[in-house]
Amino acid sequence: MSRISKETIDKIMDTANIEEVIGEFVSLKKSGQNYKGFSPFTEERNPSFFVSPAKGIFKCFSSNKGGSVVTFLMEHEHYTYPEALRFLAKKYGIEIEEKEQSPEEKERMDTREALFHVNTFAQKYFHEQLLETDEGKSIGLSYFKERDYNKEIIEKFGLGYSPESWDALTEHALANGYKLDYLTKTGLTIERDDKKRYDRFRARVMFPIYNLSGRVVGFGGRILTKEENKPKYVNSPESEIYNKSAVLYGLNLAKSEIIRQDKCYLVEGYTDVISMYKAGFENVVSSSGTALTPDQIRLIKRFTKNITILYDGDEAGIMASFRGINLILEEGMNVRVIIFPPDEDPDSYVRSHRTAETKDFLAQEKDFIRFKTSLLLDDAQGDPVKKAGLIREIVETISLIPDSIYRSVYIKECSSLLDTPEQILVNELNKIIRQKFKKNQPEPEQYTPDHEPESVPQALDVDFTNSEFQEREIVRLLMQYGKNEITVEKKTEEEDGSILTESVTISIGKYLVTAIRTDDLTFENAVYQMIFDEYHKTLSQLGEVDEKEFINHEMEQLRLTCVDLLSSPYELSENWEKNKIYVTTEDQQLKHLVDSSLLSFKIKKIEVNMASIQQKLKVLESDEDMEFLLRELQGLKNISRKFNQDLSRIITH
Repeated sequence: MSRISKETIDKIMDTANIEEVIGEFVSLKKSGQNYKGFSPFTEERNPSFFVSPAKGIFKCFSSNKGGSVVTFLMEHEHYTYPEALRFLAKKYGIEIEEKEQSPEEKERMDTREALFHVNTFAQKYFHEQLLETDEGKSIGLSYFKERDYNKEIIEKFGLGYSPESWDALTEHALANGYKLDYLTKTGLTIERDDKKRYDRFRARVMFPIYNLSGRVVGFGGRILTKEENKPKYVNSPESEIYNKSAVLYGLNLAKSEIIRQDKCYLVEGYTDVISMYKAGFENVVSSSGTALTPDQIRLIKRFTKNITILYDGDEAGIMASFRGINLILEEGMNVRVIIFPPDEDPDSYVRSHRTAETKDFLAQEKDFIRFKTSLLLDDAQGDPVKKAGLIREIVETISLIPDSIYRSVYIKECSSLLDTPEQILVNELNKIIRQKFKKNQPEPEQYTPDHEPESVPQALDVDFTNSEFQEREIVRLLMQYGKNEITVEKKTEEEDGSILTESVTISIGKYLVTAIRTDDLTFENAVYQMIFDEYHKTLSQLGEVDEKEFINHEMEQLRLTCVDLLSSPYELSENWEKNKIYVTTEDQQLKHLVDSSLLSFKIKKIEVNMASIQQKLKVLESDEDMEFLLRELQGLKNISRKFNQDLSRIITH
């Protein structure tokens, strides 16, 4: 990979629309001037993830992650910095200017990137084999045509064919300079103990598996001949870039439609996804035939809380899937189900019915808990023992729902369906919830001291010298309002000794920096001091400071601190103004805010100095030194008194 030029990076950062990019991965809703959604990094029930288009930042208050659009891609997609920039450049059609890397730099290209490159090469190879070779056309392409897959669908899903040869892909990749080590790490090549090697996928139609951002992480291969001892499907093994429990087939293409429709269809196989997508139902994904995992559920939850599971008519398979659905309910999602007629699955149904018919059929979806209750009642067939068991199972399922209101509604409905008094179900529900609570409580630790404890002080000393809050407020004002202008009084002494006062306009950044530098004040917090120093340096050189320089800073702690300073989880509702309730906002009283913050900062610094002097006085032996320090202490007290009087006037103004 080559180095991307500074000019290109600046162009990418100026062009990228942060809410648009993040909106591809997280379901965002407008909230005043910002957007909010559920955190993609943690499990949460209330949205704490905010995106500010005006500031060009995101902030996740539950995980404390934050930064620019590039930072988001690095955190969420695990991209390197260059990978994130290339992703954005491709999205916005920006041509990348770059300098060629040296052989040494190429050698240092990380393993993850190399594995992605190998998989991309393999996908193109399989695709060419499908479309351009006699074997691929006669076997692979014929199979896809039987399923009515046109060229557009084949291209969109990157479908392919692996030839019957033992090592065709391996030899072709090696001839093109790809390392055997990377071929084996992706699972494309299998190397035996005797060093003989062969392709994992042979004589199979190929389904590339993409991650959320559309990069190939693995493959699924389906055999088309009926041979004994050969599995119908072979999948890539897990690797550094492929964790099958955290990937959903088709989600890279479905995510936008899932957000738009606020619903996700979950099917079983690759062909189910492709056929439904081709029929116009694009909000569809597959767990690739494996049981649904918590990571996959959370992937869907990023885009919607509504999931509809599509089953074929196999009752045993439906029963077996209940555990996975319990995991979905625990995430607070709304689950519905659709059962296809006997001998039908999503793939066969959409190919044999018109789109309008399929749409009508899908509209018959049933709430999962109602469906499960009816299914188990049919199975009980009037047997009182079985019915008692199913009642417990249904209540257990309801207990998984985090929202108490939803639980209450389901209890009421199931009381009617099960012909069982509501209070009995409520009692059982409370019993299950209590049991779960007790089970999740840690055992209390038994503490036995090794020796007799020393005497414990009755009260802790309070640290009056810590100026963290005041320092943070100064740096926050620099970040949030540094470019804003305020009017201040400038006093100049004339030749005759008179004082000339005039009103001048100055940026808040310049005003604060000048005041702090004039009094030679410093910050105890090292990160705040670095931010202030960089701000002062940039202001001196360029005359103004762009906060984006801090958001994209190479030092992580500095960058995260600045994002934190620029972020707020609170925003006034637009309804206040609609109802003629007017609240004075921070930016409407900036002059008062700046002056009060600056005075508070100075007062705290004086208190720190006074505390230091008082400590010195306790250990002094020289009367002369004591007299000097007492005079200094009194001077600081006088200044502090004046500052406090000024601060009081500002606050009560």
